[in-house]
Amino acid sequence: MILLCKLIIGHFFGDYVLQTDFIARGKNHKAPIPGISFWQILAAHAAMHAGVVWYLTGNGAFAMAEFCLHALIDYAKCDGRISFNTDQALHVICKAVYVGVLVWT
Repeated sequence: MILLCKLIIGHFFGDYVLQTDFIARGKNHKAPIPGISFWQILAAHAAMHAGVVWYLTGNGAFAMAEFCLHALIDYAKCDGRISFNTDQALHVICKAVYVGVLVWT
């Protein structure tokens, strides 16, 4: 339970404290910043989250999963396919799955 709390706190840091306006706007493929490739900003944002997961779990596979899933979830949010609340719920569910895998393996 402590690891799950740490992962969720890490997520909040990555999505609120460390996500600057530049990152929030730059990762949006629907309204990209002129001259900036949205995928570079989205990848950098997802990499920050992957780094937190790797640091806290010590598991590189979870970090790779986090990188891919975080990018896909944020892309879907920017695309208008999911809401902000669904975006946040999916990110927390990912963390719960990582902890569940660690507990049950």
